[in-house]
Amino acid sequence: MHITRLLKIAPVLALVCAGVTVHAATITVFAAASLTDALGEIARNYQGETGNKIEFNFAGSSVLERQIEEGAPADIFFSADEARMDALEEKGLVVGKTRRSRLSNSLVIVVAKDSLLSIQSPKDLAADGIGHIALADPQTVPAGIYAREYLGKIHLWEKIAPKVVPMANVRAALAAVESGDAEAGIVYKTDAAISKKTRVAYEVPRQDGPRIRYPMAVMKEAREQKAALAFLEYLDSDAAGRLFARFGFIVDNLAP
Repeated sequence: MHITRLLKIAPVLALVCAGVTVHAATITVFAAASLTDALGEIARNYQGETGNKIEFNFAGSSVLERQIEEGAPADIFFSADEARMDALEEKGLVVGKTRRSRLSNSLVIVVAKDSLLSIQSPKDLAADGIGHIALADPQTVPAGIYAREYLGKIHLWEKIAPKVVPMANVRAALAAVESGDAEAGIVYKTDAAISKKTRVAYEVPRQDGPRIRYPMAVMKEAREQKAALAFLEYLDSDAAGRLFARFGFIVDNLAP
């Protein structure tokens, strides 16, 4: 046998002879739709480093919370608000010592890229030229709840509520503006950043907007609890933090 070939397979033969089984875990992460792109890249890096496979279920945080309550197999939950995580923790479904808030975000008003609409302030959403405003469901989905909270704070919610088109999650709200089904929408800044068919017409100053928090934790019924904890630690690392920041998230405790 060629010496180079022998050197390549020697480590594998050693493991087989020793009776060692190399186990690659599959970690299931239930995550808010707004995390789709950032987590996808982070997972690819992690899989390359460890061999462990990361599978995602992306949806509105309220939908994910309900799925977990009904017994869906989640190893990690990464929510777009604290309330959804609180609900699971109150039901004893969270490994409390693993819970931590990792990210923040801000809200923006978006319109189609070729739209002639000029929005100088949120009050312009009440204008006759805007008939439909896409939001993630303001009753249940964090992005919509945050938007409603902000609009209520500036005494605008009652005026524009009849125009609101509730969507399943923030990505669906963005898609409604991209397709022309809504003249405007309110989404996270990070979602607007990945869209090539919309533009930011107004950015809500962070100090004026709601306090947006993204907590993450390992679930009590995790099938791969040890592997899930290791991935959670990776999500909390500076390497992952820099990737989250590149996608526009505000990252807690990120070293320079």
